[in-house]
Amino acid sequence: MKDDDHKPDCEVVISEVYLYLDLECSEDRRTLIQKHLDDCSHCLREYGIEHEVKALVARCCGDERAPKELRDRLRLKLNELVVEVETREYLP
Repeated sequence: MKDDDHKPDCEVVISEVYLYLDLECSEDRRTLIQKHLDDCSHCLREYGIEHEVKALVARCCGDERAPKELRDRLRLKLNELVVEVETREYLP
C-alpha cells in the first residue's frame, strides 16, 4: 500500500482483481479499486486480461463453480504468472 490506505498501489490492485471481479470484497474496497483502474492504464489492461479469463472459464464451464481449494490454487498460480510484452517502434 502507499502511505495511506485509501490509495492502493498497482501490485495490490492486481492481487485483488479476482476478489473485485467476483464481488468478494467490500463496497468501499470495490470503489477504491475501480477508481485505481479508471486512472491506471497498466492495471486496467491487467484487469481486462483477468476479466477475459474469467469470462472464458464461465463460457466453458457453464454455471458450475470450482471447489474453493481449486480456485485458491488457480489464484496463486495466476498471481505468479509473469507476462512480458515487447514493443518495437519502427521509424521511417
